[in-house]
Amino acid sequence: MVSLRWWGVQARRHAPSDRCAERVERALEDLRRRGRVTLRHRLRQVQANLIVAVQAGAAGALAWVVAHEGLGNDRPVFAPVAAVGTIVSSVGQRLRRTVELIVGVAVGIGIGDLLIAVAGTGPWQVGVVVAVAVTLAIALSGQGALVAQAASTAVLIATLSPTVQDLEVPRVIDALVGGLTGLLVVILLLPLNPLRTVRRAAAPPLETLSTQLATTATALRSRQTAPAWQAQHDLQSIATDLGHLDEALSGAREVVNLSPVRRSRRHAILLYEHGIEQMTRATHSSRDLIRRAITTINDNEPIPAALPAAIDTLAAAVRHLRDEFGFLRPPDDTRRTALRAVALSTEAVDAGIGFSGTIIVGEIRSITTYILRATGLRLTEANHLIRRLGTDQHGILPPAE
Repeated sequence: MVSLRWWGVQARRHAPSDRCAERVERALEDLRRRGRVTLRHRLRQVQANLIVAVQAGAAGALAWVVAHEGLGNDRPVFAPVAAVGTIVSSVGQRLRRTVELIVGVAVGIGIGDLLIAVAGTGPWQVGVVVAVAVTLAIALSGQGALVAQAASTAVLIATLSPTVQDLEVPRVIDALVGGLTGLLVVILLLPLNPLRTVRRAAAPPLETLSTQLATTATALRSRQTAPAWQAQHDLQSIATDLGHLDEALSGAREVVNLSPVRRSRRHAILLYEHGIEQMTRATHSSRDLIRRAITTINDNEPIPAALPAAIDTLAAAVRHLRDEFGFLRPPDDTRRTALRAVALSTEAVDAGIGFSGTIIVGEIRSITTYILRATGLRLTEANHLIRRLGTDQHGILPPAE
């Protein structure tokens, strides 16, 4: 006869553990969080590119009017297509894309007419025309806009020339009208506000960096690795935001260089470029800091209160930078808060830290260097301030870059 005790042991043996349940909950929460992050990214993208949609609509309508009313084209299909393609193809490189568009049309027309005159029309002739046009376009430039226009124009010439007369000249004129209309819209009629565009694009990565530094400080304070692992994971998403920021900078640079309306903003955009380069470096150092924070907890190293406080203060400095940098205010709060993080890291060194803790302090000072340089200080000035607050005898100094 089987005892009740045996049944109890078997029940406990086969019952799901609390740890498994927690892992399942964490996985589900991570899935929900990913969904929220994705939706947030999509909304940010829509907001950031709303002006591009308005520009594309205006350029398409204006190109149609110019081609139809001004040039007497009864079917001005290609002019609006070229105008919209100029605007949405590559923000920040529209002038080059317009030239590529026109050259691509010329290549497609030339190859199409030549081969049709030699070989006639038919399905295999269409294939040969497209293949030769694409090959020549790749040999000339290799850029997507030129290749796409050469291929599409070659198809039109090969398929429509037998039934539609005099297609070549209107196609070239439409390409010129559309491309120039697109440039007119983005440079003179509806130029984007370069500072607002860059400010909106810079806010998400700076917010993410600040949040994950604060989360890492919480992990050290509670000696729990889970928040630090989550911070490390979330910081990986910053690469997408930095990519969007790079696109915004490219578009802003194009506007201030070409648009007389926005040319006065050129110096401000140069400041943004320098600052964003420094904060990209700060992001790389933050990844190293988080990894060392996890090691510090796992190795049971001493964690004086000043160490997580320094990282928290660093997170606050990034928030100040986001606000002051975005609205071109004097960066006094950013500098003051960043230097306080260095002072707190020095207190942590004096209180006693382990090997990984020492590396964390070094990363704090590196990140502070990048923040100070983002505010406009030279490297020598930033290093001088940090050395005054640091302890050189510990050998923990900011990078001399």
